[in-house]
Amino acid sequence: MEFTGKTWKFGDNINTDLILPGRAQLFTEEEQLRCVFEANRPGWIDEVAAGDVLIGGHNFGMGSSRPAARSLRNTGLACMVTESINGLFYRNCVNWGFLALECEGISTAFEEGDEAHISFEDFTIKNNRTDAVLQARAIPEVLLNTMKAGGVLPLLEAEGLVAAAC
Repeated sequence: MEFTGKTWKFGDNINTDLILPGRAQLFTEEEQLRCVFEANRPGWIDEVAAGDVLIGGHNFGMGSSRPAARSLRNTGLACMVTESINGLFYRNCVNWGFLALECEGISTAFEEGDEAHISFEDFTIKNNRTDAVLQARAIPEVLLNTMKAGGVLPLLEAEGLVAAAC
């Protein structure tokens, strides 16, 4: 799996409340989408496009366990690549089927708006403006397959282990 997309940069210690505010917990998925990054990037949701790539700093997704990873997936982002991902948030990325990579040096290798070419075959990220190529941390096959399947429930449904959602 490979794709190319425009990058959006976020810094270190982006917590789940910045991604999806607590008040949005009672909203529908579609209503939650309108709240993504509203506190730190007002209007971003109207600019991001399907296939874009989120570039982040260290400890991305720190904080509570909420469906922030699902909301990022629902924006149409192809994936995110950060210096490091909070463990709980990373597991939520897997569970919700949102492709996420950790890559040392990613936050300084890209400027917002650069085009990134990402390969989930060899876990490389290329900046098409500078030709710099970085090596991301490989994702274990079982986790990558879960993300590619759209998350835990779609994978279990596809394998006939749970009934399909109505």
